[in-house]
Amino acid sequence: MGVIADVIAAKLTAAFSPTRLEVVDDSDRHHGHAGHREGGESHFNLLIEAEAFAGKARVARQRLIFQALAEEMAGPVHALSIIAKAPGEA
Repeated sequence: MGVIADVIAAKLTAAFSPTRLEVVDDSDRHHGHAGHREGGESHFNLLIEAEAFAGKARVARQRLIFQALAEEMAGPVHALSIIAKAPGEA
């Protein structure tokens, strides 16, 4: 993983203690699109499973993640695709 992906993983781990966390740099697929940077780490796919999401709607889960990653979303990260689940959800 790159530096930004590592920061994303560290912040999400600290905020949510996930049972599963996958941070995938998807920047290569967005070459020539808005927000793309040479060197990547501008577009990410995120899969996170954490007890903190139990009983929360999808939008509420995403808001919690965006709050935890506010600095990255304001700077180097242009796009973040999120799948956020509670343990045991399909």
